[in-house]
Amino acid sequence: MGLDITVDVVSPTPPYEQIRSQIATYVQSGVLPDGARLPTMRALAADLGVATGTVARAYAELEAAGLVASRRRTGTVVTGGAAAPAPGEQRVRALAAELARTAQEDGVDRDTVLAVVRAALLTAAPR
Repeated sequence: MGLDITVDVVSPTPPYEQIRSQIATYVQSGVLPDGARLPTMRALAADLGVATGTVARAYAELEAAGLVASRRRTGTVVTGGAAAPAPGEQRVRALAAELARTAQEDGVDRDTVLAVVRAALLTAAPR
């Protein structure tokens, strides 16, 4: 599974907190469902260019919050945190999945898709 996690080295927020926050959001939003395996600490650290201890601290804090559990044979897995999405959110998720598929099929890069969605959100009439 390719998690879209980034670390901004110039941010005043420590790298472990940036990682923890992004994974927690994925878990709480249901993007990472119960039972989903997280990358190994070493693999994620290598991908992000941070120390393994940084990822270990993020995982430890996620475990303390009850969002993940570290298991000997299966690694770190999601254990909870996702609430059932509201009906409107379910529709938006389905549309977002369709948008992602269409963008990939048409060769539109992620940054462009995100920029288009952000612009649409900013120009949408407030409720």
